[in-house]
Amino acid sequence: MSKKQAEICEGSILGFDFGLRRIGVAIANSVTRQAQALTIIHGESNEAKFQAIEKLIVEWQPVLCVIGLPMHPDGVAHEMTARCTRFANQIEGRYAVPTVLVDERYSSAVIAHQRGEHIDDQAAALILQQYFDTV
Repeated sequence: MSKKQAEICEGSILGFDFGLRRIGVAIANSVTRQAQALTIIHGESNEAKFQAIEKLIVEWQPVLCVIGLPMHPDGVAHEMTARCTRFANQIEGRYAVPTVLVDERYSSAVIAHQRGEHIDDQAAALILQQYFDTV
């Protein structure tokens, strides 16, 4: 457990499954530690996506944001790894909310077997639950 994870205050935590077309969002409380799918953000531009994220930040006042970090199955980084890291840095910079990156290698694949539609919010819930299971 990192120092950042150990210092988390009680409150709401948002989870994100970042994608270029959609961003899945989940919500949990640090006390109950039960993640739930919240919404899927669609936006034509990055600014539109960040406006939607800002509304969620204002509404839920999270003490932490957990972002899924995609990697190849062998753990090697790829283009989306860097994009997700940048996304986490933007969340911290724009909204002054700390972020934690969580390995998401199989979250979308697990959910995809359950449903045939967009599953980004469910993947975000799984990522957030994985965070709770490791702290």
